[in-house]
Amino acid sequence: MRLDLGYDGTGFSGWARQPERRTVCGVLEDTMSLVLREDVRLTVAGRTDAGVHAAGQVAHADLSVDVDVAELPHRLARALPGDVRVFAARVVPPEFDARFSALRRHYEYRVSDAVFGAHPLRRLDTLSWPRRLDLDALNVASALLMGEHDFCAFCRRREGATTIRELQRLDWERDGEGVLVARVSADAFCHSMVRSLVGALLAVGEGRKPPSWPASLLSETRRSSGVTVAPPHGLSLVRVDYPAEAELAARSSVTRNVRTLAG
Repeated sequence: MRLDLGYDGTGFSGWARQPERRTVCGVLEDTMSLVLREDVRLTVAGRTDAGVHAAGQVAHADLSVDVDVAELPHRLARALPGDVRVFAARVVPPEFDARFSALRRHYEYRVSDAVFGAHPLRRLDTLSWPRRLDLDALNVASALLMGEHDFCAFCRRREGATTIRELQRLDWERDGEGVLVARVSADAFCHSMVRSLVGALLAVGEGRKPPSWPASLLSETRRSSGVTVAPPHGLSLVRVDYPAEAELAARSSVTRNVRTLAG
């Protein structure tokens, strides 16, 4: 079963289960196990860090019971805390894997450089920045990062995991309220990659670094000490794309391969 869900990450220690910590996965699995009266284990499209939000997260679970799919979101709404919700549930083919079947993930990062900071009603999902940011400089620097690269300078390395990624979108705009919104899309992201990219770009936006600086770090072979990781609360996972059902198995096979850079 596929679950489409969202959560306010403020009160969670990230997605993944951790002993004696409140996590999104822990709350969802425990609640679903209670409601469905069977042991539920979830696979998620992207493990978000502590404090990161989601409006378009996707997970799947293999269930043995007959579930009233249409009624499940309502049943879970009565049992879940207010900071996490399952928007929709549906049966999917056995080949569907929330993580490995995904084509791309889409994130947004919100920054307010207004003199008063973030609006009080958006303070939990918007970073307050104390200096004015140059939108043009942000977009020039962002464009230089596009494409497939080894982003190890922007990632917390994990044993056995590659840091080669294809960045498919990275651009900034000011919304109707003057808030800067970065939109970031890739087939996958390594640990802390989006927040590290945002942190490097904010240094450009306020004039401390030239627009060429973030892209110059792509030649480094280890995490850059010069990159500041942006705070988690400005980041939200907004959508995950999947192929047609007939292409699910092939996509999972491709995603599981360890990639290398051409040449």
